[in-house]
This record gives sequence, C-alpha cells and structure tokens, in this order.
Amino acid sequence: MVWERLSKELILPQIEARDSADIFEQAGGKLVSLGYCKDSYVEALKIREKDFPTGVDMGEVGVAIPHTNVSHVLKKGIAIATTKKPVTFVQMGTDDETVEVRVIFMLAVDEKGHLELLQAILGILQDPHVVEKLSNAQNPEEIINIIKEKEKSL
Repeated sequence: MVWERLSKELILPQIEARDSADIFEQAGGKLVSLGYCKDSYVEALKIREKDFPTGVDMGEVGVAIPHTNVSHVLKKGIAIATTKKPVTFVQMGTDDETVEVRVIFMLAVDEKGHLELLQAILGILQDPHVVEKLSNAQNPEEIINIIKEKEKSL
C-alpha cells in the first residue's frame, strides 16, 4: 500500500513553485535533508527530467512522478507536493507536449519494487476525483487519508 510508505514530513501541500526545477529543489531537497537521498539527487532529477519527462495528463489536474537513478538514493521514500498554481511539465513520452501539473509524487526508489510502486501510484491517480481532492488538500494528514481511502477501494 502506498499510504503505508508515506511520512508526514515528506508531504508538502500547497507550495509556491515557479517551475519544475523549483519543485525539485523543494521536494527533492526535503528527501535529501531527511536522509533519503544523496546531495546529488536534486540535480539528477533535473537532468533526468530533460531526457525522460514525467508529466501525466489526468484531465482537469495534471500530475508528475519524477524520480532518478538508484545511485542517488540512500533509502526508499515518497515525497508528495501539491502546488497553489499549476506548473508546466513536459508530458511523459513526448519531447514537447506540456501538461499543467498540481500534484507531484517524487520517488526515491531502489531497483526492487520500483515498477510495482509506480503502478500502485498510477492506480490511485487514475481517479480524477482523487487527483482533484489531492490538489486541494491543505495538510499532510488529509493527503494521506485521501490515498488511504482510495487504496481501500482498489
């Protein structure tokens, strides 16, 4: 279950962000400062995003699921950020199509279980009502509860 892996200290609701790099600094910086990732993590996110965009058009509210090579990760974790205003990301699988993102699941993962975690997160985000609720959540507990409730119904 995704919600069981969440830590309140890694959930950043309603942040002010200019662009994806700003989100990487804030959420990725939190993963670094709390010992989940090496100092190289944030820069690695920025580099990987250029080659492998992570924006996903989910309808009304776009999401992004940035992550990087396991060599930058010390231990598994998931940072979740929501933004006050949409931030432009390039659509996954394209070079130039953009999506306006308000919900970000930033992953610190190792080789084991990476695809399963990604599938579980996408399963949660397939529900536009859940994405909308996440984008409007005001605190970490609310975000965890939205995910927990959705996972109970899967």
